[in-house]
Amino acid sequence: MMIMTAILVLIPMISAAFKGLLMQVGPQFDPLFYDVMIYIFGTMLFAVFLLSVIAFWLRRKGLGGGAAKEKWTQELEKYFEREQIGLIPDEKHHW
Repeated sequence: MMIMTAILVLIPMISAAFKGLLMQVGPQFDPLFYDVMIYIFGTMLFAVFLLSVIAFWLRRKGLGGGAAKEKWTQELEKYFEREQIGLIPDEKHHW
């Protein structure tokens, strides 16, 4: 019974401490708290959207446009053919 009374006394003290902490930071202290949080979150969402558009554009078009991308892939295919990368292993390569 004594432990239960001690716990019941501690609950209001802990809640008062949390309320005092929340009054220092949050909407009770700053009326523009939610506005600023929405602006920050919106800016982060816009940055992610913008980065995704840039990544899509780079993947689609490449850095130097279509000609540079095609040239790079042709050079890569020549290298693969010369080194026989991606082919079925034969007597020449033992890996």
